[in-house]
Amino acid sequence: MWKRARALVLSTALVLLAACTSMGPKLESPRLSLVGIQVMSADMFAQRFKVRVLVVNPNEIELPVRGLEYQILLMGDSFADGTSNDVFLLPAKGEAEFDMLVTTNFVSAFGRLLSRVGGGKLENIEYEISGKIYVEKGILRKIPFTHQGTVDFSKQLKPIQSGPSTL
Repeated sequence: MWKRARALVLSTALVLLAACTSMGPKLESPRLSLVGIQVMSADMFAQRFKVRVLVVNPNEIELPVRGLEYQILLMGDSFADGTSNDVFLLPAKGEAEFDMLVTTNFVSAFGRLLSRVGGGKLENIEYEISGKIYVEKGILRKIPFTHQGTVDFSKQLKPIQSGPSTL
């Protein structure tokens, strides 16, 4: 008797769980891409960069972002990683741009990049950005992302007119 009751409760719970997961929207990972990287300051020990990031939300629902964790590779080499706790609303089927200020040290990042391009132009540098976006509400609170592309170091970044604040 107890075995049947336990089996009935367990199967009912599984059916309810399956129904709940099928009712919610399927979330796709937002696409983050680097729009530009600008050197803010540099010396032999550290460099500060402004990294402009474009976030595209392919989902039918808005995402209240409460921060992100990221890693940036340039030409396959670690460039920057860290977290941001800035909050912004990513509109449904919309996009937002924001700036991150990152600090690197010469030995681990920027120096290797310069040696690889060998005095050449800092245009069309291959990058990969990956990490997790943290959202304020919903069942899924961490959404992983990864994107590869090219970025131009030589382009001056203009101030952002509106949108999220600097991360």
